[in-house]
Amino acid sequence: MQSAQSETTRRHMVDSQLRTNGITEAWIVKAMGELPREKFLPAGKEAFAYLDRSVSLGNGRMLNPPLATAEMLQIAEVSEGDNVLLIGAGTGYLAALLSDRVKKLVAVESDAELAKAARANVAGLDVIEGVLSQGSKKAAPYSLIIIDGAIEQLPADIEGQLANRGRIVAGLAEGPVRRLASGTKHGDHVSLRAFADIEVAALPGFERAKEFVF
Repeated sequence: MQSAQSETTRRHMVDSQLRTNGITEAWIVKAMGELPREKFLPAGKEAFAYLDRSVSLGNGRMLNPPLATAEMLQIAEVSEGDNVLLIGAGTGYLAALLSDRVKKLVAVESDAELAKAARANVAGLDVIEGVLSQGSKKAAPYSLIIIDGAIEQLPADIEGQLANRGRIVAGLAEGPVRRLASGTKHGDHVSLRAFADIEVAALPGFERAKEFVF
């Protein structure tokens, strides 16, 4: 059972972080106002659930701030007919927000402990344990791909799993700067365009190859 304090803090998060920053999509406001974020954090981290910052999940991974999650979902224009690939399941928070909203959801997670937690936290979630940058061909092509973290480059494998005219949303890491970006696939290519500067945690395995100078 949720505590009254948790419910109050969650409502405050919605009012002070989401509504004041342009999150108007009713289903997102409702879902994030009802889903307890503390359920998706390690023991001892519950007090940080509704702060406007990333929270450690362990093993170098983070739960993104509430606003970053809401911004991703809003720009994604999620529809009930979507076939969705989620890269970086973490402990399942974003998957839980999506699971009852879309036709099909496949989540990829590279960390076995996080994948186990995601399955426990989201009933029936299809979690693929594997390399994040390789995505999953299981239900491709996808009408929507969400990369729940900041990447330096978009791998060809993931581009190839997006349907023509499919949408993709991701965080971008450009040096110390973190942005959210979105794009639509036309033909064989996707161009990501940044739409917001915001804190979003980096995902491992998407680093650009280092350039050597002779």
